Order: sequence, then structure tokens, then C-alpha cells
Amino acid sequence: MSYEPQGITRRTTLKAVAAVGGAGGLALGAGAGEAGAADSSDVSSVPSVLWYAAPAADWEREALPIGNGALGAMVFGTLASEHLQFNEKTLWTGGPGSAQGYDHGNWRAPRPGAITAVQDDLDTGTTLAPESAADRLGQPRVGYGAHQTFGDLHLDLPDAPATPPSDYRRELDLDNAIASVAYTHQGVRHQREFFASYPDDVIVGRLSADRPGSVTFTLRHTSPRTDFTATAADGTLTVRGALADNGLRFEAQVRVYAEGGTVTSGAGGTLTVTGADSAWFVLAAGTDYADTYPDYRGPDPHVAVARAVRRAGRNYENLLDRHVRDHRALFARVALDIGQSLPADLPTDRLLSTYTGGTSATDRALEALYFQYGRYLLIASSRPGSLPANLQGVWNNSTTPPWSADYHVNINLQMNYWPAEAANLAETTAPYDRFVEALRAPGRRSAQEMFGSRGWVVHNETNPYGFTGVHDWATSFWFPEAAAWLTQQMYEHYRFGGSTDYLRSTAYPVMKEAAEFWLDNLRTDPRDGTLVVTPSYSPEHGDFSAGAAMSQQIVHDLFTSTLEAARTLGDAPDFRRRVEDALKRLDPGLRIGTWGQLQEWKQDLDDPADTHRHVSHLFALHPGRQIRPGSEWARAAEVSLTARGDGGTGWSKAWKINFWARLRDGDHAHTMLGEQLKSSTLPNLWDTHPPFQIDGNFGATSGVVEMLLQSQHDIIEVLPALPAAWPSGSVRGLRARGGATLDIEWADGRATRIALKASRTRELIVRSDLFGTGRHSFRAVAGRQYSWEGQD
Repeated sequence: MSYEPQGITRRTTLKAVAAVGGAGGLALGAGAGEAGAADSSDVSSVPSVLWYAAPAADWEREALPIGNGALGAMVFGTLASEHLQFNEKTLWTGGPGSAQGYDHGNWRAPRPGAITAVQDDLDTGTTLAPESAADRLGQPRVGYGAHQTFGDLHLDLPDAPATPPSDYRRELDLDNAIASVAYTHQGVRHQREFFASYPDDVIVGRLSADRPGSVTFTLRHTSPRTDFTATAADGTLTVRGALADNGLRFEAQVRVYAEGGTVTSGAGGTLTVTGADSAWFVLAAGTDYADTYPDYRGPDPHVAVARAVRRAGRNYENLLDRHVRDHRALFARVALDIGQSLPADLPTDRLLSTYTGGTSATDRALEALYFQYGRYLLIASSRPGSLPANLQGVWNNSTTPPWSADYHVNINLQMNYWPAEAANLAETTAPYDRFVEALRAPGRRSAQEMFGSRGWVVHNETNPYGFTGVHDWATSFWFPEAAAWLTQQMYEHYRFGGSTDYLRSTAYPVMKEAAEFWLDNLRTDPRDGTLVVTPSYSPEHGDFSAGAAMSQQIVHDLFTSTLEAARTLGDAPDFRRRVEDALKRLDPGLRIGTWGQLQEWKQDLDDPADTHRHVSHLFALHPGRQIRPGSEWARAAEVSLTARGDGGTGWSKAWKINFWARLRDGDHAHTMLGEQLKSSTLPNLWDTHPPFQIDGNFGATSGVVEMLLQSQHDIIEVLPALPAAWPSGSVRGLRARGGATLDIEWADGRATRIALKASRTRELIVRSDLFGTGRHSFRAVAGRQYSWEGQD
């Protein structure tokens, strides 16, 4: 049916049609498939492929990542000896049983009085240097541990060329999640394929050639540690051991199959394939880690690992098909066309090195590829059944990685999941939810021992063993607001999907308990009678004080969301009244300073020459929703953001993309995307702090979505910050809060078509210049599709 409801001008037609397809978006343009169809042919007009004309020489800069959430590997594509460094996400030192000892709260001398003494000092409006605060409130961290590399697989190929031939190609196909290598040597075309299968919980590799009998190699395992044994028998390499630090048991098995040749086992744990037409292997790995407080131990990994290898022992084509179908069901939901095109002979490292941020179609190709790469990395590093994506996703080649490759929760873990909902990958948040839930038990103990309060708490960083206490690195040890911030993603999952069952069973209990912590720990500021967080520290910047802007904004966000959830679920009136009363008295953390800036601290201490990478006092703009576009607070935020400049580390630039998009300045958001690509991106397109930190990849993908679609204020804003560099294009499958999936087409900087599929029955408001009045309100019916098209 077609009709013209009130508020729609004659140049726009509204169509309501029966729902088709699955969870994805609607078809855009000729030849596109049905909504949600996992058909790689319609993913993009330009295939999402990273490719290179030479093997990788450096793990961090050049190797290519594959992963299934729990397992990850880096593919080098080297010739004489193919190299796969691999990981299992739970292989961690530290924690219970650590040789150093371990206390998850790291508060070995309970002393709530120490906090009170600091609060008394700050009541007068004075500040406290971080070093002094660390002396009084911190203590050395013990038994924290670090993520560990599982080791390296080497496939030694005696007949491989010594140098890359002219037709060598190494690539990562994002559409299908397959890393491959191809070359011709002595008239024989050789092909290698590698992927990490989520359905089968294995890493798979295959070597083939177009001349029978041309595949010969020896597979072996190495590791920088010596805490394991490697044995080979019956076509299977078994690596088994226990970490010397904490006794965590681990095992990996690699089973090799050959077609038209032989597989023999050798001393020292080697498997040799000789004279095969093709050969393939499956690798499974695991540990006896379990996310159960306080022991964090489960069953020996042997049974699960052996079962995964055995079950994967079907033919290679079957494994590949299951993997591709699973991956495409997520990845193919979203397609982005911003006018990109790419010469067939331009490898990705050259595409990056020649990027200018200008108007060329090749620049657009890199931007579109980088957006989809962030989605690929989230799928590869966060699937149900394992830990969430850490600072390096699931990839780590070290026993002492930077920042332990842990979970920093003063922005980094949260940033990892910024694109999950809007970029149509909501399923990837399940490990995040489970991880946060597992922090509650140790977090309760830390809340009681450190603060003498109810609720739960976690500070600046944490690990898989429930570390919820402090350490003594002066500028990054104190951040009790982290628990409140962690709950934000869980409530966002509800706002996008609308499941009250999820809200009741998963999100709300965590939110309520975090709110109870702050109901007990807010303190009346004698300067003005408001409730403030004290001691308060704006992450990694400035001095300790009372009521720093970010602290107040996070608690405001928590109370606002928790109150909404309590009303939705009809929770106890007395709790709602307590939150309402606290919210009324809470200092909101929004204050305009003498030079028009949004103040970072309650005192006017901001320096207009300060270019620090953290812009924490803009939390209320993004990822919060306290600041609305066009408000005085938005104007002050813009003053602050302009003063901080366009520099910073990779993740900082990514955050600024989102800030500028929320300020409706698409050109500046695009400038920040360009800055990140030009100076904070490695040849394999990993974000670099430096060193490599994956949060910048995820933050940039989120920023691209924010340019095209926003819904934080319960209005679906179409093209709110479209940059001039993308005058025409389309996007398929983005999600908005309220249960809507959208496809958008635009030309000359204006929307020409909007298609919306509703997953919930409710009132929706869509704002776009496609409508004569600028916005359209209607009652969306679950399962129905609606479209608006501009007419001449």
C-alpha cells in the first residue's frame, strides 16, 4: 500500500510493505539480495580484500589476522616456511595459583579510612597530585599476569622459491574471512588457505597445487616458553603443558590430512606430508580456565580439544562451507558504498601509503575497507563462548605483551564494542556481557573492603581473574567509575534490541548493583551541596579532585539508564525514589569555563594550549547522551575539542571521529578518520597507539556509523554528519535504537531513499531532509518494512 501521511510533502512517497528476509537491512539498488541475506555477492561493489605482493616480515605491521573469538592466528605467507602464530584467549598467567600470589582486589590491608582522609582534603576544592594519591591509595600489583602466545606453527616447504615470484599474492578476504597465499614456481601454481571456524572451533589450513604430487611440507610447533611437550603420532601433533607461573593447563592438537600423498610422524613432534596433491590441517586449543570466581578453573582441556579435532575430521569443503556461511551471516549484513573504486594492481600497503584524505575514489576505497575491517575484527575476536576482545583482540605474539594485552576499562574495552549494535553485530556482545557479569562477585568484595559499601566496583583495568582492585601507577590506577561505564553497553543492547527479558535477566541486575555502589559513595560537596564523586580523576590527565566532569557524567548516565530500566521493569518504588533523589542532587558534570570550554574539572583549570590525548570530559557527548546537538553544552564541547587538536594516539583519534560526528561536523569527523589512517594505521590496517591496540579500529568503525546514522536521543537521524568527501553513496543494514534496521541512499549530500525494517512495534521518529518538515513520526509494526523516496 502507498499513502502520504501528515508531514510528508508530495516529493516524498512512503511505502509500507510486508517484511521479508532475516535480521539485516533492505535491498539497495539493482541486483541486491533480500534483507539479511548472507550473499557475499552483494556485500559491496568493491570486494573487501586486503592484499600484498610480498610475505609478511613483521608480526605487528604486516601479518594478517584470522580468528573465531576464542582462537586467533596471524598468517605470514612466508615461502620456505609458512608461519602461523596462534593464540587461545584464556591462556593467561597470574591469578589464583600464581607464583607471585594473588588477590583479585589487590587491597591487602583493608582501609576505607584512607579514602575518607583523601576526601576530607579534597572537600576544600584543592587538588591532589597523582603521585600523592597513589602513595595514599595504591599499592603494588601482585600476580596480575598477562595474556600468552600459544606458540607458532611452521610449515617448512623444501621446494618453495627463495624469493617471491612475480605473481605472488597474499590476501585477507574480509567477505569470507579467509587468508590466502598464491604463487607460481617452476610452472606449478601453489595455493594456501587459512581460516578460523567458529562453528567447528578450529583453525584450518590447506595447501594445494595444480600439479599432482606437488605438496610436500613438514609441520612443527615452537614457543618462546618451555612449559610444554610436543609429540606426534597418527597424523596428530599434540602440544600439552601447564604455565609455570600458575599451573594453568593447556593443550593444542593439530591433525593433518593428505590427498594423494603420505603423512608421517617424526621425533620431536613433527608431521611430514610428502608428494600430496593437497593437504589440510585442523588446529584446536584450550585451557582449563573458567570464568568462575574465586578459583577460575574448569575441566582439563584435553577432552574438548580432542573432540573438536575429531569432529572437524570431515572433508575440507564441508568445513569451509560451514565457516563461510557462519561468517557471512554476520558480515554481509552491512554494505557501504561511498564512491570507492580500486585499481586491481594496487596492494593495500600502497593504498595506505598513498592515501591523502582527498576526493579520489582510491581514498574512498581505503575508508570503506577500514570500516569493514573493524567489523571483521570484531567478529573474529568476540564470539559467544569465550572472553571478550581484549586490547589486542585475540592476537598476541608475546609472553609480556604491552599492557598485558588486558582489559583496560577507562575506555578501551568499552570502545571495542562501540560498533557492535549500530554496525549490526549485536551477537558479538555476548562475551562482553558474560565478562562483566563475572566481575560482579569479586567487585562486591572490593566494594566492601575498599569502600565499605554495597554494590560492585572495578578500577582502571582488569584481567580474566576478576581483578577489581588498584595498583600504584600514578596516572592510571584509580577509576571506580569503570563499573558504571561497563554497564552502558549492556543497556545500549537493550535500547537497540528491546528485549525486556534480556534487560531483566542480564543488564538490569548489573546496572542496579553498580548504581547501589554510587548511592553509597557519592559525597555532598560542601562548596555547593551537590553530590560528587570523590576522589575523582579524569583518566590519565591532571590532578585528583572532587567532581571531575567525566566522573559526574558517567554516574549521571548510569542513574539515568538505571532509572529508565527500573521503570520499564516495575522495580521496587523505594529504589527508584533513591535514584531519582540522587539524580536531582547530582552535579551533572557540565560546566562552561572562562574561555567557553566544557570544563574537565569542577574547578576552571583547563588550559587552552593542552592537547592531551584523553578528552574524557566529553563523555556526555559520546558515548553518553547527556549533551544534545545545538545546545550550549555542545558548543562548549566543540570549543574544548578544537583546543585539544587533531593529534593523539590511534584510539584517541578514533574517539574524535565520534565526537565530531555527534557535533554534526561531518567534515571534521572525516578529517579525523584521515588522520588516523595517515599516521596511526599499520600496513595490515591495524590501529597503532603505538604499539598496536585494536580499540582504534573499532572506534573508527563506530565513527563512520555515527556520520551516517545516529539515534542516541530516540530520534533516528539520517545522515547527521555526512562529509562533503562522500557526496553520493549508499549504506545497507545499519541499526538504530528502538528496533530499526536502515538502508540509506544519498546524492549531492542529501538522502534520496530511506528504507526501514522494524523489529519492534512502537512509535518511531525519523529525521531527514528527505521530509519537508524535517522529521516523520509513525507507528512501526514489528516485521514490516517502510521506505521513503525522493521524487523529482
